[in-house]
Amino acid sequence: MSDERRVGIVLVSHSAAVASSVAELAQGLAGAGATVPVAPAGGTESGDLGTSADLIAAAAASVDRGAGVAVLTDLGSAVLTVKALLAEGDELPGNTRLVDAPFVEGAVAAVVTASTGADLAAVAAAASEAYDYRKV
Repeated sequence: MSDERRVGIVLVSHSAAVASSVAELAQGLAGAGATVPVAPAGGTESGDLGTSADLIAAAAASVDRGAGVAVLTDLGSAVLTVKALLAEGDELPGNTRLVDAPFVEGAVAAVVTASTGADLAAVAAAASEAYDYRKV
């Protein structure tokens, strides 16, 4: 399946480098054949640390294929910025969901699940379930 009807993933971090690296990691672990639309939205337009509503909205628009957009965030103000965009109602594509998930593990789970053609609810659930991953 192409990415035409796949769920899109937006990774919002206070750091452009972190957002890009997590996107690269998640796409790499999903496998060479996976064509999930993933966009990092890190930092500010000037390259500083922080979050940008404009960068988040642009990233969401770039991954929207009509199957929904899952947004994962790193820290507090990233969450608040996404919540504000969702509350405005017209800044993000319809069927955009803020997903409560750990940033790295959740991103990997979301991209891997989206690569199977799963719907937005399944992608969000897989990302959220990453809270249960134990390392010991």
